[in-house]
Amino acid sequence: MVLLHVLFEHAAGYALFAVKEVEEIGMLLPQVEQSVLSIGKFNSMVSLAAFFPFKSAQGALENINAISEGVVHADLKLFLQTNLPLSGKKKAVLGVSDAKIGASLQEEFSLSIQTGGVVAEITRGLRLHFHSLVKGLTGLAASKAQLGLGHSYSRAKVKFNVNRADNMIIQSIALLDQLDKDINTFSMRVREWYGYHFPELIKIVSDNSMYCRMAQLIGNRKELSEESLESLEEVVMDSAKAQAILDASRSSMGMDISPIDLINIERFSNRVVSLAAYRLELQEYLRSKMSQVAPNLAALIGDVVGARLISHAGSLTNLAKYPASTVQILGAEKALFRALKTRGNTPKYGLIFHSTFIGRAAAKNKGRISRYLANKCTIASRIDCFSEVPTCVYGDKLRDQVEERLSFYETGDVPRKNVDVMKEAVKEATDVTAEIKRKLEKKEKKRRKREKKLQELQANGETNGEAEVEEGEADATKKKKGKVEEMEVEEIPAEENGALDTPGKKKKRKIKAEEAEEVAATDDVAEQTDTPAKKKKKRKSEVEPAEETPDTPVTEKKKKKKKQEAE
Repeated sequence: MVLLHVLFEHAAGYALFAVKEVEEIGMLLPQVEQSVLSIGKFNSMVSLAAFFPFKSAQGALENINAISEGVVHADLKLFLQTNLPLSGKKKAVLGVSDAKIGASLQEEFSLSIQTGGVVAEITRGLRLHFHSLVKGLTGLAASKAQLGLGHSYSRAKVKFNVNRADNMIIQSIALLDQLDKDINTFSMRVREWYGYHFPELIKIVSDNSMYCRMAQLIGNRKELSEESLESLEEVVMDSAKAQAILDASRSSMGMDISPIDLINIERFSNRVVSLAAYRLELQEYLRSKMSQVAPNLAALIGDVVGARLISHAGSLTNLAKYPASTVQILGAEKALFRALKTRGNTPKYGLIFHSTFIGRAAAKNKGRISRYLANKCTIASRIDCFSEVPTCVYGDKLRDQVEERLSFYETGDVPRKNVDVMKEAVKEATDVTAEIKRKLEKKEKKRRKREKKLQELQANGETNGEAEVEEGEADATKKKKGKVEEMEVEEIPAEENGALDTPGKKKKRKIKAEEAEEVAATDDVAEQTDTPAKKKKKRKSEVEPAEETPDTPVTEKKKKKKKQEAE
């Protein structure tokens, strides 16, 4: 009798279920598919044998990563050794959902593994009713555990790093190839369309983007004259070609074209020119990304070919895992399998054929130099993938080695040994990395200083603002007081008819008209009878109290009355 146990991996932990009456279930597979949906029928077929909950989220992530890669984790091994009946009269069969982890378990425990058929349907039911089969686990807790583990698993798989963003290289090289195809197709369309009006221009101007610019510039060929020769030279960059275009426009056999057709041709050629300009910008972007992500591979084989290798491999890490023999024929898989099927000659190179080294080599040495270049590409990709600070020192040294090997095939000069070259590269790379780290530390220090200054300014901004407001108010009151004093001092000597108000006070006094006339009359008499010396003394006596102590208006009245009586 077969004893079937099904292993189920959940976000909460490992679970082992015992399946009852396996033979009958296998015979009645359609009924099993229907009974999976109801918990009552499904519970009669399956019973929980053991459950191992994960201790933490980190442990759950480690176990799920191991399962996805087909590796038996230590927790899973201990769980199965403890709960699975490996020895006994009944033959134990373990059912798993993934064949990859099943093969690893079969090697580890030497037991029979079942993956398809009944196991798939039972796994579907376990996934649906797991929170009901395990005591103490609710549906809400199970969904939360799945959500948290799913986020952490996805985050670990993505492994996003700004400095190693090889995904951007893959997208940019794919877009670059697509742009090349589109620009060629659109340029051919412009040639055919504008060729009806000016067919001689195709032979004179062979470049696609230049032809589109010329079609945009010329428009109607009958309007060309000697004045437009300079603008033609600016586009073509050749005076002879510009003159040939001018001569051809005068004796062209093309048909006349309407203004609306010319407008459409100009618009379309404008689009093609803008696409060509964007392609140049994209190529510059790809160069900058390759210098950040894979500088050694770019220095060895070029930006475009290195980016194509990374794109074909899927990532820089996958390319670093490949052996040199795989890198050599990467991109020529169809030719390889066709040669293996027909028992013909296998291809010597794939994507690395676009490198300049293979083009420069002789026909008999192409295979040898491609094998050597693939070896160096593998070394460069591994250095780029696993080095902390990206530098192009190793790539330059490896490029020099390929140059020496190429000259050895042609002239017979013995190249340097790989050990000596790598020793030099290690010395230079250590110096360069130390310099880069020192610059990065300086930048980090400057950034921290700026952050500290900003924090201090933000902290002191409120208190300084309050203090400035208080100082501004104090300055304003001082200015007002100073202005008042200046006005008072200026008013005192101007009042020759006797100051009625005291300098220290600015209140207006209401005086009756009769008193004012009497005071004015007495002042006139006093001025006539007094001598100049007495006038000076009188003025001094009037000014001095203003500076020292201000008197009240009542006392001043009494003094003036006494003086009048004495006179």
